[in-house]
Amino acid sequence: MTADLVYLVAGGCLLLAVVMPTLLGRAPVTSPMILVGLGMLLGTTPLPDDLPLNPQENRAAIEHVTELTVIVALMGVGLALDRPLDLRRRASRCAWSPTWRLLGVAMPLSIAGVALLGWWAGLAPAVALLLGAVLAPTDPVLASDVQVEGPSTSDQEAVDDCEPIDEDDEVRFALTSEAGLNDGLAFPFVYLAVLVAAPSSLVATTAEWVGWYLVGKVVLGLLVGAVLGWGLARFAFSSSSPALRVAERGEPLLAVAALTLAYGVSEVAGGYGFLAVFACALAFRAAERQHAYHRAMHEVVDRLERLLTLFVLLVLGIALTRGLLVALDWRGVAIGLALILLVRPLAAWVALSVRPPAADLRGGMTGPERLVTAFFGVRGVGSLYYLAYAAGEVEEFGQGWLWSTVGFTVVASVLIHGSLAGPAMSWLERRDHATTEPSD
Repeated sequence: MTADLVYLVAGGCLLLAVVMPTLLGRAPVTSPMILVGLGMLLGTTPLPDDLPLNPQENRAAIEHVTELTVIVALMGVGLALDRPLDLRRRASRCAWSPTWRLLGVAMPLSIAGVALLGWWAGLAPAVALLLGAVLAPTDPVLASDVQVEGPSTSDQEAVDDCEPIDEDDEVRFALTSEAGLNDGLAFPFVYLAVLVAAPSSLVATTAEWVGWYLVGKVVLGLLVGAVLGWGLARFAFSSSSPALRVAERGEPLLAVAALTLAYGVSEVAGGYGFLAVFACALAFRAAERQHAYHRAMHEVVDRLERLLTLFVLLVLGIALTRGLLVALDWRGVAIGLALILLVRPLAAWVALSVRPPAADLRGGMTGPERLVTAFFGVRGVGSLYYLAYAAGEVEEFGQGWLWSTVGFTVVASVLIHGSLAGPAMSWLERRDHATTEPSD
């Protein structure tokens, strides 16, 4: 296949992914589903034998492409959130209650559940722990159908700074904010698996992990991101120099500069870059919450994210029918489906249901809202990144079975969650309409 033909095929597939969901109307079909399907179809054609599809041989390329895709998505997620976060105010902390519950309870329970399943299936402890950490995060890339659509910047956005219009959609807010933070918060558990795999004393490993990987790098990443976001907002909106007030000119590429700068500074300083990017976006968004510049920035990031995502999914689909699943066995299928259909839903349901805020308060959810939020823990590009990263740290983590299992789980999530997202959100909207509609 010549390079020109590759461009032709890739362009045609991307075009179909863009237009097909609209053409199919109300059918439960999403762009990710179409891209994976087209990729699988391409994989059955007589492609050149030297295509770089072996995941372990091309681990570094997979790591960097998925890394870029995730940080772009995290910037978009942070800019899209309308709900203010002020940890000094009890009402604000309560409004973010679903987020804290999903991060602090559901994610550790999901990691433990998958790790136990892996250990039961005969995996080494470090490998089982890694599998749990890799598959734990709700993905900010593929969960767009159940996330907030973008920043609201109109004058009607809020009565005051605590009542933005997206406050009424607790499900979308919970899943969006969870996806923004848990990609970074899964990293300590990936590092824990790396430390467990290395020959060292348990005491030294525990102290190093808690002190640096669990606390130090998290705090450093959040701090770097918040400071950079605040600083960039200061000159973008209110600099004394007109040349630096880029918000007045509506130059949206500052979003790309901000995400790369936040990630780079945090990684060089030793913090978690994923957390820094999300914190940077939140801090920037908080500076001038109603300014239309936020929407311009979000649109640029959103388009870049879609392009990267569609490319990754197309290649993933090709790899599925070109050997990625060759090592998949019943254990991988069982663990992947158990995570999607049992482990994550149960863990999130427990997290959201134990002494929850009242449903009429900010951060409170009805039973159906908790059910939908618990189920839609979409797995995606972030899982591929974490596995590629870990495989570069420990040779044992590059085994074909892990690549097959993670690839299968991502595709299963794309199909299951993608087909059910639209009907589930429509069901909630009908219930909310019926509840608020005045009776005769």
